[in-house]
Amino acid sequence: MIMDDRQFFSIGQVQDQYLNTKTPKAGALKAPASGENSFAHILNKVTENADIVDRADENLKFSKHATNRLSDRNIVLSDDQMMRLEVGAKEAGEKGIKDSLILVDQLAFIVNVPNKTVVTAMDQTENKSNIFTNIDGAVIA
Repeated sequence: MIMDDRQFFSIGQVQDQYLNTKTPKAGALKAPASGENSFAHILNKVTENADIVDRADENLKFSKHATNRLSDRNIVLSDDQMMRLEVGAKEAGEKGIKDSLILVDQLAFIVNVPNKTVVTAMDQTENKSNIFTNIDGAVIA
């Protein structure tokens, strides 16, 4: 049997050498991070962000045209109105509606349901004819 000059350390010696020092030696293992840098903390943040992204996919988007219409007509949606618009779009989707008129209070929205996109928006008092075309369903939210 050939012996070499390597030394073997006990686990206690390795632990003292690598984990209990203030300044880690080259090649030494770092102690597990705690607090904001811990694996558990980072995993929780990633999971929370994934939930936010999943919920963001459920939210309606506004086309450039719809955004311009809201701005031109000085329409500002309250949180309640926005929630009702989203619920209306979801209900339209459940009924198989592709392009829906959704009425929220005195506001009218045309929503492309599969794309979850508000195509246009108007105040009902502005539309004298009360005619909406290119829709296959309506929801009063």
